[in-house]
Amino acid sequence: MNYWAAPMQALRRDELPGRLDPVLLLIAVALAAFGIVMVASSSVAVAEGAGLSPYHYLIRHLVFLALGGGLAALVLRVPLEFWQHNSRVLLLMCFLLLLAVFMPGVGVRVNGARRWLNLGLSNFQAVEAVKVLLILYLASYLVRFQVAVQNSLGAILRPLAIAAVLVILLLGQPDFGSASLVLAITLGMVWLGGARPRDLVALGVAVTPMMAWAAMSEAYRMRRLTSFLDPWKDPFNDGFQLVQALIAVGRGEWFGVGLGASVQKLFYLPEAHTDFIFAVIAEELGLLGVLLVITMFAILCGRLFVLGQRCLGRGLHFEGYVCFGIAVWIATQSLVSMGVNLGLLPTKGLTLPLISSGGSSLLMTCVAVGLGLRASYELSRAEAIAEVGHREPDAEPAAMEEFSRV
Repeated sequence: MNYWAAPMQALRRDELPGRLDPVLLLIAVALAAFGIVMVASSSVAVAEGAGLSPYHYLIRHLVFLALGGGLAALVLRVPLEFWQHNSRVLLLMCFLLLLAVFMPGVGVRVNGARRWLNLGLSNFQAVEAVKVLLILYLASYLVRFQVAVQNSLGAILRPLAIAAVLVILLLGQPDFGSASLVLAITLGMVWLGGARPRDLVALGVAVTPMMAWAAMSEAYRMRRLTSFLDPWKDPFNDGFQLVQALIAVGRGEWFGVGLGASVQKLFYLPEAHTDFIFAVIAEELGLLGVLLVITMFAILCGRLFVLGQRCLGRGLHFEGYVCFGIAVWIATQSLVSMGVNLGLLPTKGLTLPLISSGGSSLLMTCVAVGLGLRASYELSRAEAIAEVGHREPDAEPAAMEEFSRV
């Protein structure tokens, strides 16, 4: 053992700087900047129609984006090991948050749904925090039971049972879209954790009838599921949202009608600055704008998957699964949001991450990006330490030779 080089080795490793992944950081900033532009374009008519300042929703969006950036900066300073060690507390918080929406004085009912918590200055949608907390818990679970998950059906049932309880709480709000997203995140992370395909197929066969029953148990869900198949059958009632979105998409053609020139956002298209902002993008920027958005999300999620795979290769399993979970969440939610706007999926009420105007959704997406950047920071340090360790055997003979001369 090289006693003379060991202290220098420890010093070098402690001083080795990590770095944030530039691709992930830049594409997240690009999506957020694009979102600012589109919220400014799509929200003016909505704000004026509500008797507010024309820039009310833009200012609100900027405030929440600044708060989200601050939260992301705080998350960047916390080692991911902290979240791993407290994963059970995070899971408990998931249940408490979803139960809190049913408490009088704490939960807030909006449009017949109890999904929000009253924080005084603003309402907060509990499920947005649940998504992040669930990803952190599942990442910890996959690390602790990695071998069992890869070889046993029983090890897969526990996270799915937890997801099932969360889904039941979400359906009670009701929030079928978020319930489906929670289930998709859980299944995606378990699959990426190495679960056997036959086990997942068996669980899929068992879960599908239950989700179908949940979808058909409420009349409004059935109307949503059937109206998107033929929205023109009832264009002024159940099919109204989708008809207006399709008109916006059709008007955009190849290059759009021009930024700010959308007609559909002028009181025709509901939620033009939130759930249906992608339709405004298609109308104003055309197919070119649609492809730009899809490309940016593909780069963001693809980079997270690459970072996750590199983390696993360095033995940073928790960090890798966190990256996988965030990628599955953002990819699934963005695909569903775009699919709804294009008439490919039933209306779900999901925002387009980092682009749609929003409060709690924007905040927690920023936190998720911060976690991904922290994983990239710890990965870069691990790679730097490995590089130092690779070079040290060559340096040892030289150090001993210098000592012998003295």
